[in-house]
Amino acid sequence: MPDDDGADKALLQAVDVARAALLEITPAATVGEPIGHVVEGEHVLSLLFANTQPGYRGWHWTVTIARVDEESAPSVLEVELLPGEDALLAPDWVPWSERLADYQAEHAADGEDAAESDDEESEEGDELDDDDDDDSLDDDVLDVIEDDVLDGVLDDADDDDSDDDESDDDDESDEEDESDEEDDESDDDDESDDDDESDDDDESDDDDESDDLDEDADEDGR
Repeated sequence: MPDDDGADKALLQAVDVARAALLEITPAATVGEPIGHVVEGEHVLSLLFANTQPGYRGWHWTVTIARVDEESAPSVLEVELLPGEDALLAPDWVPWSERLADYQAEHAADGEDAAESDDEESEEGDELDDDDDDDSLDDDVLDVIEDDVLDGVLDDADDDDSDDDESDDDDESDEEDESDEEDDESDDDDESDDDDESDDDDESDDDDESDDLDEDADEDGR
């Protein structure tokens, strides 16, 4: 006779038949107390048992039983472990073809992102290269300017040294000229002195010869 929810009373009372069917597939320690039932149809009912297995929180054992009519005995149709409302479930199964398509689309998107990133890095690298070139050009210009300045300073220094050398040469030349003039004057003085001495000697010789002649004349007069 059906219950208020349409369940067959004989099937509701077939708890021992349902438990015996569960013990054929799982240890008794994993089967808990009855926790409810689900009317599947006329004379078809699923009895629910608590599941005590670790790692299966929210799951329950289900035993589906039925009978042909009100005069026949219940028979077990199916035994299984099913998730409840609070059960931890795995993601829905997705066919391989769909998973492959998703993988390819994701891979293509990653490739585009990588390409964009490479382009951005390339542009940044070009900008850095340009900055480096500018810095290098600035350094070259500064080097040229510094070289020119240093060359100018060195040239000025060389000119100053050259002027000093020429001045020193002029001074030395003047000194040599003065020395030569002094030497020439000294030579002239020496020659003049020699001439004077020679004249004196000649005069002395003439005096001596005159004296000799006078003496000879005196002797002849005597």
